[in-house]
Amino acid sequence: MVGSVQHRQAAAGKPYDVFHTDCPARDMVDHVTSRWGVWVLISLRSNDLRFYELRESIQGISEKMLAQTLRALVQDGLVWREVEPTTPPQVTYGLTEFGRDVGEPLTELFDRITLRLSPRSTG
Repeated sequence: MVGSVQHRQAAAGKPYDVFHTDCPARDMVDHVTSRWGVWVLISLRSNDLRFYELRESIQGISEKMLAQTLRALVQDGLVWREVEPTTPPQVTYGLTEFGRDVGEPLTELFDRITLRLSPRSTG
C-alpha cells in the first residue's frame, strides 16, 4: 500500500514516537503482534491462501477473529486481498512486499523456537 500513513510520514522525514498512543507505527505493531496477526503472517509466508484455507491452517481462530485480523492487516498494507466474482465469492489473501519484510523476523522467531523445543511424544 504505497499511500499508507507509514510511507507518507516516513517520506516527510518525521520520526515516529512509538510510545505515543496516536503513533500509526504503534497501531501496526499492535496488529502484527496481536494474538492472531502473527499466525496469519506466518501462515501466508509460503503461499497465498483462501479464507477457509487460512481458517483451517490456524487452529482455534474463529471466522470473526480471522476476518477482523485480515481486515486490519490489509488496511496496514501487509496483506493483499483478491475477490473472484463467483458464487459464492472466492477470496484469496497473500503477503505484500511490506508484509514479507515484516513477517520474515516472525518466521525466523517461530523457526528458532520450534527447533529448540524437545520433540513431542505421541501417545
